[in-house]
Amino acid sequence: MKITVLGAGVVGTAAAYYLASDGYEVTVIERHPAPARGTSQSNAGLVSPGDATAWASPAALKTFLRALYNHDLGIKVRLRFDPYFLAWSLRFLRQCTKERLRANSRVKLRLALYSRDCINAISADTGIGYDERKKGILYFFRSQHSLDTGTDNYRYLAEHGLPIEIVGRERLIELEPGLAGVKEKIAGGVYSPIDQTGDSRQFVEKLAAHAAEKLGAKFLYGTTVEGLDIEGDRVRAVMTSAGPVAGDAVVISMGPESGLLGRRYGIDLPVYPVKGYTATIPLEDESKGPTMGGADEDQLIAYSRLGNRLRLASTAEFTGFDRTYKPSDFAAMFRTGKDLFPGAFDEKKAELWAGLRPMMPNSVPVIGQARYGNLYLDTGHGHVGWTMACGSGKFLADLVAGRKPEIDPQGLVYGG
Repeated sequence: MKITVLGAGVVGTAAAYYLASDGYEVTVIERHPAPARGTSQSNAGLVSPGDATAWASPAALKTFLRALYNHDLGIKVRLRFDPYFLAWSLRFLRQCTKERLRANSRVKLRLALYSRDCINAISADTGIGYDERKKGILYFFRSQHSLDTGTDNYRYLAEHGLPIEIVGRERLIELEPGLAGVKEKIAGGVYSPIDQTGDSRQFVEKLAAHAAEKLGAKFLYGTTVEGLDIEGDRVRAVMTSAGPVAGDAVVISMGPESGLLGRRYGIDLPVYPVKGYTATIPLEDESKGPTMGGADEDQLIAYSRLGNRLRLASTAEFTGFDRTYKPSDFAAMFRTGKDLFPGAFDEKKAELWAGLRPMMPNSVPVIGQARYGNLYLDTGHGHVGWTMACGSGKFLADLVAGRKPEIDPQGLVYGG
């Protein structure tokens, strides 16, 4: 059986690895010249079941509406005529109830916990290293009010299987000495000990190489997907810039472009791009940097320690498929980074990047068969694609093989 996977980001590459491990003849089509050059190139670096809370919530509804006119928030909405964004927004708003927040977060947590185990199993089985650190992640708050109100979602995740520790200021600094300089500015936080960090680009590059060299997967880089050749209930071939690629099944894992391709063929796939910004900076003094990943929940800045580098990440900007950026887009990120870790880095040495997260209105990825008998989806992972990619890839491989998935499929199998 020949399977064609569209996209060589972390999601597509993980799916290709598991499918090739099952003995299928796998071909991966990627428009960039190498794997992990789109959304997976430079995320926050967090493998974070602790960040499994869905975006859509009663609180997010208020923030979303404020973002229409206040562009200083971590969430930015650029108003323009975009019927697709309007349709996506209406679906997002319907998810902003407490009931939907809880239901969507449970599904995300289930997949995130499973996927973390899958990442670690792949690393153990293949020997892949990716500047990983398995020390946990700290989610901290600057005021007592934000700490009191902000821990509700974490406590809910804890009720459904996430180990956490609610920590005060002293315990937080004990866990992360790198924050000692701002001790008085932090009220406390949540420590998720099973969370971890790592460089997704390194992971994908090495996993793609392993899948090609050890499992026989074929990667067609610099090749653009132009459409699908469909006859009846089946996809006969993928039409590409290098010609048609025939196969027995096709998997769409094209990140934010997945929705564009899907709706051309009548697939209900409301994936919308949400821009995020990252800076990767060599540490001038490693003793002044963090020892684990973290998130400043009040400033909406996430960070991770990747070897001798610091990764900073921020912002959720709704601006279509615009991937451009300017230095001022990183100003708030650098202010917070220097506040948290003074003397640790020189921002002039930062590698700047902006990419698009493939967001579903409910924050839950779509996995499984879609409309045509041999067409599958594995996409829409949003801001935690690095966290959930390997779990969704293994889950998809089980569906393709007709095996019972290792986790409860409720809420995960595509039903559009």
